[in-house]
Amino acid sequence: MYPMINIVYKRNCVYQTAYHVIWCTKYRKPVLVECIAKEFNKLIDAICEENKLIIISKEIQPDHIHLFISIPPAVSIANAVRKLKGITARKLFIKFSELKKKLYNGALWSPSYYVGTAGNVSAKTIQKYIERAGHIKSRR
Repeated sequence: MYPMINIVYKRNCVYQTAYHVIWCTKYRKPVLVECIAKEFNKLIDAICEENKLIIISKEIQPDHIHLFISIPPAVSIANAVRKLKGITARKLFIKFSELKKKLYNGALWSPSYYVGTAGNVSAKTIQKYIERAGHIKSRR
């Protein structure tokens, strides 16, 4: 079960978003270990803070990342993931030059990722609300 997702209040919107994002290292190479994993952890925290992305939870495995994150509605999930993957790869390659040698073509991340949405209200509850609201409106 996911933890409670807080409502975020901004000047022009109020939102409560949550995405479960997973991405893998290229060729599922187990390179996110020890000091590389620690540096990746710091980088993700800094990038998210700088871009107003809220980390709900994260898990760093040697060959993949699980990130449960809240993203403002004005930011597309694709752009957020692209930024997270791009900046972390660039900075990790700079700090750990031997990392490129462990990966055949110098790419840290697999080009794909998984994203799923989660929230405090189930899809069934939302569907019932919309159907009921439509029914009420059509009766007027």
